[in-house]
Amino acid sequence: MGALTNIGAGVVALWIFVALAAPVLAPFDPNALLSPFATPGAPGPDDGTFWLGTDHLGRDILSRIIWGARSVLTYAPVAAFCAYVLGVTMGLAAGYFKGWVDAGLSFVSNAVLAFPVLVLYILVITTIGASALNIVLAVTFASAPGIMRIVRSLVLDLRNRGYVAAAETRGEALWWILFVEILPNARGPLIVDACLRLGYVIITIGVLGFLGLGLPPPDPDWGGMINESRALTLAFPHMTLFPCLAISSLVLGLNLMADGLRKGEVRS
Repeated sequence: MGALTNIGAGVVALWIFVALAAPVLAPFDPNALLSPFATPGAPGPDDGTFWLGTDHLGRDILSRIIWGARSVLTYAPVAAFCAYVLGVTMGLAAGYFKGWVDAGLSFVSNAVLAFPVLVLYILVITTIGASALNIVLAVTFASAPGIMRIVRSLVLDLRNRGYVAAAETRGEALWWILFVEILPNARGPLIVDACLRLGYVIITIGVLGFLGLGLPPPDPDWGGMINESRALTLAFPHMTLFPCLAISSLVLGLNLMADGLRKGEVRS
Protein backbone atom coordinates (compact mmCIF):
# COMPACT_ATOMS: atom_id res chain seq x y z
CA MET A 1 0.00 0.00 0.00
CA GLY A 2 1.08 3.57 -0.68
CA ALA A 3 1.74 6.29 1.86
CA LEU A 4 -1.72 7.85 1.47
CA THR A 5 -3.35 4.46 1.94
CA ASN A 6 -1.37 3.95 5.14
CA ILE A 7 -2.42 7.39 6.34
CA GLY A 8 -6.05 6.58 5.62
CA ALA A 9 -5.82 3.25 7.43
CA GLY A 10 -4.16 5.00 10.36
CA VAL A 11 -6.93 7.60 10.59
CA VAL A 12 -9.62 4.90 10.51
CA ALA A 13 -7.73 2.81 13.08
CA LEU A 14 -7.43 5.87 15.33
CA TRP A 15 -11.17 6.48 15.25
CA ILE A 16 -11.86 2.81 15.93
CA PHE A 17 -9.58 3.02 18.96
CA VAL A 18 -11.35 6.18 20.12
CA ALA A 19 -14.74 4.49 19.79
CA LEU A 20 -13.63 1.38 21.67
CA ALA A 21 -11.95 3.35 24.45
CA ALA A 22 -14.65 6.01 24.78
CA PRO A 23 -15.39 5.30 28.46
CA VAL A 24 -11.71 5.79 29.27
CA LEU A 25 -10.84 8.64 26.90
CA ALA A 26 -13.86 10.90 27.45
CA PRO A 27 -12.95 13.42 30.19
CA PHE A 28 -16.59 14.09 31.13
CA ASP A 29 -20.04 12.58 30.88
CA PRO A 30 -21.15 13.50 27.32
CA ASN A 31 -24.60 14.54 28.54
CA ALA A 32 -23.54 16.38 31.71
CA LEU A 33 -24.56 20.06 31.81
CA LEU A 34 -21.38 21.74 33.04
CA SER A 35 -20.41 25.19 31.78
CA PRO A 36 -22.20 26.66 28.75
CA PHE A 37 -20.24 28.39 25.99
CA ALA A 38 -16.80 27.51 27.37
CA THR A 39 -14.06 28.12 24.82
CA PRO A 40 -11.46 25.47 23.88
CA GLY A 41 -8.91 25.04 26.65
CA ALA A 42 -11.11 26.54 29.35
CA PRO A 43 -10.80 24.99 32.81
CA GLY A 44 -13.47 22.49 33.81
CA PRO A 45 -14.66 21.02 37.11
CA ASP A 46 -12.42 18.80 39.25
CA ASP A 47 -9.24 20.25 37.70
CA GLY A 48 -10.39 19.08 34.26
CA THR A 49 -10.10 20.98 30.98
CA PHE A 50 -12.61 21.58 28.20
CA TRP A 51 -10.06 20.88 25.46
CA LEU A 52 -12.56 21.55 22.65
CA GLY A 53 -14.89 23.79 24.65
CA THR A 54 -18.55 23.19 25.48
CA ASP A 55 -21.83 23.73 23.67
CA HIS A 56 -24.76 26.01 24.52
CA LEU A 57 -25.97 23.55 27.18
CA GLY A 58 -22.56 23.21 28.79
CA ARG A 59 -21.80 19.70 27.47
CA ASP A 60 -18.16 18.91 26.78
CA ILE A 61 -17.65 18.78 23.01
CA LEU A 62 -14.64 16.46 23.15
CA SER A 63 -16.56 13.92 25.22
CA ARG A 64 -19.52 14.08 22.85
CA ILE A 65 -17.29 13.63 19.80
CA ILE A 66 -15.60 10.62 21.41
CA TRP A 67 -18.91 8.98 22.31
CA GLY A 68 -20.32 10.02 18.93
CA ALA A 69 -17.52 8.04 17.28
CA ARG A 70 -18.83 4.93 19.03
CA SER A 71 -22.31 5.58 17.64
CA VAL A 72 -21.08 6.22 14.10
CA LEU A 73 -18.72 3.25 14.03
CA THR A 74 -21.46 0.99 15.34
CA TYR A 75 -24.41 1.93 13.17
CA ALA A 76 -22.60 2.82 9.93
CA PRO A 77 -20.84 -0.57 9.53
CA VAL A 78 -24.01 -2.42 10.56
CA ALA A 79 -26.06 -0.48 8.00
CA ALA A 80 -23.45 -0.99 5.27
CA PHE A 81 -23.20 -4.72 6.10
CA CYS A 82 -26.98 -5.18 5.92
CA ALA A 83 -27.08 -3.30 2.61
CA TYR A 84 -24.34 -5.57 1.26
CA VAL A 85 -26.09 -8.76 2.39
CA LEU A 86 -29.25 -7.73 0.56
CA GLY A 87 -27.53 -6.17 -2.45
CA VAL A 88 -25.08 -9.04 -2.97
CA THR A 89 -27.86 -11.63 -2.73
CA MET A 90 -29.97 -9.76 -5.27
CA GLY A 91 -27.01 -9.20 -7.59
CA LEU A 92 -25.95 -12.84 -7.51
CA ALA A 93 -29.47 -13.98 -8.34
CA ALA A 94 -29.94 -11.42 -11.12
CA GLY A 95 -26.57 -12.06 -12.76
CA TYR A 96 -26.64 -15.85 -12.52
CA PHE A 97 -30.23 -16.62 -13.47
CA LYS A 98 -30.78 -13.70 -15.88
CA GLY A 99 -34.15 -13.80 -17.64
CA TRP A 100 -37.23 -12.79 -15.65
CA VAL A 101 -35.32 -12.88 -12.34
CA ASP A 102 -32.86 -10.32 -13.65
CA ALA A 103 -35.63 -8.21 -15.18
CA GLY A 104 -37.68 -8.17 -11.97
CA LEU A 105 -34.80 -7.38 -9.61
CA SER A 106 -33.41 -4.75 -11.99
CA PHE A 107 -36.82 -3.09 -12.22
CA VAL A 108 -37.10 -2.87 -8.43
CA SER A 109 -33.55 -1.53 -8.13
CA ASN A 110 -34.05 1.06 -10.84
CA ALA A 111 -37.31 2.19 -9.24
CA VAL A 112 -35.55 2.80 -5.91
CA LEU A 113 -32.55 4.46 -7.55
CA ALA A 114 -34.86 6.81 -9.46
CA PHE A 115 -35.61 8.66 -6.20
CA PRO A 116 -33.14 11.34 -5.06
CA VAL A 117 -31.26 9.54 -2.31
CA LEU A 118 -31.65 12.22 0.34
CA VAL A 119 -35.38 12.49 -0.32
CA LEU A 120 -35.62 8.72 -0.07
CA TYR A 121 -33.83 8.69 3.31
CA ILE A 122 -36.08 11.44 4.65
CA LEU A 123 -39.19 9.68 3.37
CA VAL A 124 -38.24 6.39 4.99
CA ILE A 125 -37.19 7.90 8.33
CA THR A 126 -40.24 10.17 8.62
CA THR A 127 -42.48 7.21 7.81
CA ILE A 128 -41.06 4.70 10.30
CA GLY A 129 -39.64 7.16 12.86
CA ALA A 130 -36.14 8.21 13.91
CA SER A 131 -34.14 5.57 15.77
CA ALA A 132 -30.89 3.67 15.36
CA LEU A 133 -32.69 0.61 13.96
CA ASN A 134 -34.70 2.66 11.50
CA ILE A 135 -31.56 4.43 10.27
CA VAL A 136 -30.06 1.02 9.53
CA LEU A 137 -33.23 -0.02 7.70
CA ALA A 138 -33.32 3.21 5.68
CA VAL A 139 -29.66 2.89 4.63
CA THR A 140 -30.16 -0.77 3.73
CA PHE A 141 -33.24 -0.01 1.64
CA ALA A 142 -31.61 2.89 -0.21
CA SER A 143 -28.11 1.40 -0.70
CA ALA A 144 -28.85 -2.22 -1.62
CA PRO A 145 -29.99 -1.45 -5.22
CA GLY A 146 -26.67 0.24 -6.06
CA ILE A 147 -24.74 -2.72 -4.65
CA MET A 148 -27.02 -5.09 -6.56
CA ARG A 149 -26.13 -3.42 -9.87
CA ILE A 150 -22.40 -3.70 -9.20
CA VAL A 151 -22.64 -7.37 -8.24
CA ARG A 152 -24.92 -8.14 -11.17
CA SER A 153 -22.46 -6.71 -13.70
CA LEU A 154 -19.61 -8.73 -12.16
CA VAL A 155 -21.61 -11.96 -12.07
CA LEU A 156 -22.70 -11.62 -15.70
CA ASP A 157 -19.01 -11.90 -16.61
CA LEU A 158 -17.94 -14.45 -14.00
CA ARG A 159 -20.77 -16.92 -14.62
CA ASN A 160 -19.22 -17.77 -18.00
CA ARG A 161 -15.84 -18.71 -16.55
CA GLY A 162 -14.54 -22.26 -16.70
CA TYR A 163 -14.52 -22.88 -12.97
CA VAL A 164 -18.25 -22.11 -12.80
CA ALA A 165 -18.96 -24.52 -15.63
CA ALA A 166 -16.82 -27.15 -13.87
CA ALA A 167 -18.78 -26.67 -10.64
CA GLU A 168 -22.06 -27.04 -12.52
CA THR A 169 -20.79 -30.19 -14.20
CA ARG A 170 -19.82 -31.65 -10.83
CA GLY A 171 -23.37 -31.03 -9.64
CA GLU A 172 -22.44 -28.54 -6.92
CA ALA A 173 -25.28 -26.91 -4.99
CA LEU A 174 -26.49 -23.52 -6.15
CA TRP A 175 -25.35 -21.78 -2.96
CA TRP A 176 -21.85 -23.24 -3.45
CA ILE A 177 -21.63 -21.95 -7.01
CA LEU A 178 -22.83 -18.47 -6.04
CA PHE A 179 -21.02 -17.93 -2.74
CA VAL A 180 -17.89 -20.06 -3.16
CA GLU A 181 -17.14 -20.08 -6.88
CA ILE A 182 -18.43 -16.67 -8.03
CA LEU A 183 -18.56 -14.24 -5.09
CA PRO A 184 -14.91 -14.59 -3.94
CA ASN A 185 -13.75 -13.76 -7.46
CA ALA A 186 -15.72 -10.51 -7.34
CA ARG A 187 -14.31 -9.43 -3.99
CA GLY A 188 -11.78 -6.87 -5.30
CA PRO A 189 -14.23 -4.28 -6.65
CA LEU A 190 -16.64 -4.98 -3.81
CA ILE A 191 -14.03 -4.28 -1.12
CA VAL A 192 -13.17 -0.96 -2.76
CA ASP A 193 -16.86 -0.09 -3.06
CA ALA A 194 -17.44 -1.09 0.58
CA CYS A 195 -14.85 1.42 1.81
CA LEU A 196 -16.37 4.19 -0.29
CA ARG A 197 -19.92 3.23 0.61
CA LEU A 198 -19.12 3.16 4.32
CA GLY A 199 -17.95 6.76 3.96
CA TYR A 200 -21.22 7.63 2.22
CA VAL A 201 -23.17 5.98 5.04
CA ILE A 202 -21.25 8.00 7.65
CA ILE A 203 -22.07 11.19 5.76
CA THR A 204 -25.69 10.06 5.48
CA ILE A 205 -25.95 9.47 9.23
CA GLY A 206 -24.43 12.92 9.77
CA VAL A 207 -26.91 14.54 7.36
CA LEU A 208 -29.85 12.77 8.99
CA GLY A 209 -28.62 13.95 12.38
CA PHE A 210 -28.31 17.51 11.06
CA LEU A 211 -31.89 17.33 9.79
CA GLY A 212 -33.09 16.11 13.18
CA LEU A 213 -33.73 12.57 11.87
CA GLY A 214 -30.74 10.88 13.46
CA LEU A 215 -30.27 9.32 16.87
CA PRO A 216 -32.79 10.58 19.43
CA PRO A 217 -31.34 13.16 21.87
CA PRO A 218 -29.45 13.37 24.12
CA ASP A 219 -27.34 10.58 22.53
CA PRO A 220 -24.11 12.07 21.09
CA ASP A 221 -24.46 12.36 17.32
CA TRP A 222 -21.99 14.29 15.18
CA GLY A 223 -24.68 15.51 12.79
CA GLY A 224 -26.97 16.39 15.66
CA MET A 225 -24.16 18.40 17.31
CA ILE A 226 -23.79 20.47 14.15
CA ASN A 227 -27.55 20.97 13.95
CA GLU A 228 -27.85 22.10 17.56
CA SER A 229 -25.14 24.74 17.23
CA ARG A 230 -25.63 25.95 13.65
CA ALA A 231 -27.26 29.22 14.75
CA LEU A 232 -24.24 30.00 16.95
CA THR A 233 -21.55 29.24 14.37
CA LEU A 234 -20.35 32.83 13.94
CA ALA A 235 -20.15 33.54 17.67
CA PHE A 236 -18.88 30.12 18.78
CA PRO A 237 -17.38 28.39 15.71
CA HIS A 238 -15.82 25.60 17.79
CA MET A 239 -19.27 24.10 18.38
CA THR A 240 -19.69 23.19 14.69
CA LEU A 241 -16.06 23.09 13.56
CA PHE A 242 -14.93 20.10 15.61
CA PRO A 243 -17.87 17.78 14.76
CA CYS A 244 -17.39 18.68 11.08
CA LEU A 245 -13.70 17.82 11.33
CA ALA A 246 -14.57 14.49 12.96
CA ILE A 247 -16.89 13.50 10.11
CA SER A 248 -14.56 14.69 7.35
CA SER A 249 -11.45 13.03 8.82
CA LEU A 250 -13.13 9.64 9.15
CA VAL A 251 -14.59 9.80 5.63
CA LEU A 252 -11.24 10.99 4.24
CA GLY A 253 -9.50 8.03 5.86
CA LEU A 254 -11.95 5.59 4.27
CA ASN A 255 -11.59 7.28 0.87
CA LEU A 256 -7.80 7.07 1.02
CA MET A 257 -8.05 3.39 1.86
CA ALA A 258 -10.45 2.81 -1.03
CA ASP A 259 -8.18 4.69 -3.45
CA GLY A 260 -5.18 2.57 -2.42
CA LEU A 261 -7.16 -0.66 -2.76
CA ARG A 262 -8.42 0.41 -6.18
CA LYS A 263 -4.90 1.10 -7.43
CA GLY A 264 -3.81 -2.25 -6.05
CA GLU A 265 -6.59 -3.99 -7.99
CA VAL A 266 -5.56 -2.17 -11.18
CA ARG A 267 -1.90 -3.23 -10.77
CA SER A 268 -2.88 -6.85 -10.08
